[in-house]
Amino acid sequence: FASVALDPRVRYFGNTRVGSQMRVSDLRSVYDAVVLAYGASEDKRLGVCGEDGHNERVGVVSARMFVAWYNGLPEAQDLHMDLLSHDTVVIVGHGNVALDCARILLAPLEHLARTDITNRALTALAQSNIRRVEMVGRRGPLQVSFTTKELREMIKLDNVDIVCDRDLVERECASAEGQAFLTHKRPLRRMMDLLLKHSVRPEDAQKEKQFHVRFLMSPSEVIYSGGQSVRFQTNVLEGLPESARAVSTDSYVDVPCAMALRSVGYASTSLCGVPFDSVRRIVPNIAGRVVHDGDAVRGLYVAGWLKRGPVGVIATTMQDAYRTADALVMDLESGATSSPCSPCSSSTSSIDTMLAQTRVAKTSVSYDDWLRIDAHEIAVGVAHKKPREKLTSVNEMLDVIGCSKNQ
Repeated sequence: FASVALDPRVRYFGNTRVGSQMRVSDLRSVYDAVVLAYGASEDKRLGVCGEDGHNERVGVVSARMFVAWYNGLPEAQDLHMDLLSHDTVVIVGHGNVALDCARILLAPLEHLARTDITNRALTALAQSNIRRVEMVGRRGPLQVSFTTKELREMIKLDNVDIVCDRDLVERECASAEGQAFLTHKRPLRRMMDLLLKHSVRPEDAQKEKQFHVRFLMSPSEVIYSGGQSVRFQTNVLEGLPESARAVSTDSYVDVPCAMALRSVGYASTSLCGVPFDSVRRIVPNIAGRVVHDGDAVRGLYVAGWLKRGPVGVIATTMQDAYRTADALVMDLESGATSSPCSPCSSSTSSIDTMLAQTRVAKTSVSYDDWLRIDAHEIAVGVAHKKPREKLTSVNEMLDVIGCSKNQ
């Protein structure tokens, strides 16, 4: 990132909200092309009764916001959580984010203290009563979304037993359909081998803390009676492993907990003046070119999760970004970016005029400002034997760079 940001052709404007401080049409009026790459900032809900809590009980908390909380994002610092009333947290979802949340909840404090987790989060986790995390998914072991790398991070925690239905994992992997499927999914086969090597059955768990990976269960309700529990409906799988679907049964399981986290996917949001598919929650596009009613919107492009949905890791997103960049360069060279709302020739002066008119010039943070914030966090972190100590409010960040640029 630094090599790109330091390129004299690149200008960085932080502390700026597109959609409120400025419109996409403002950007398009002074730039030859605009690329939308703001990702997926909302999470999908479970859609079950009791999800939003009851009286003093927190109900189901967004895993996305939990990650933002311990990573120091300002908007998540007042997150309402419960780590005290019970020894168990339930996480709904079988992806990497779910596994990350479980690791943070169960990791030894001395391990976390050496990372860049915020002091505020570290203090809360030091007081936590959580000793058990149940990560629950609606399908089976061959349909999990987490990766070997994240599983290995959990395995490194010596104080945690990884618990699962080993009979189910072995049965799914050994079946004829499972064997055929795993022949073409070698990373998944290695991960199943790893899970079996480092997991125990429930009755054999003996360590201080436990991480339970549970399969074939879908949340149906959050119950508030003498505490909090998540009621799950048990499932059976129908179909081949690559397309297996979870079919509910008449059996239910209640899991008592302090709170539950939902980690069942992300969703992008719309911006005024930009076409948006409200069903797929993406900006409609063809090869990164934004389209409206089947026609390309000249000079407007999209990349990443906003382009194709919240699937894939960093490497996937990078390749996707390259393809969008290729399309943009091709259009620039052919003159296909020009439109009634874009300039014949973008210029620094026209951009500066727009920034002044929208007041962005007065409130934005430059890359040099960002570097000063970065240096401050690292210096404070070094004093506490950490990689950095993150600032957790925008005002703190603005104080570091010695200015008042409130929006």
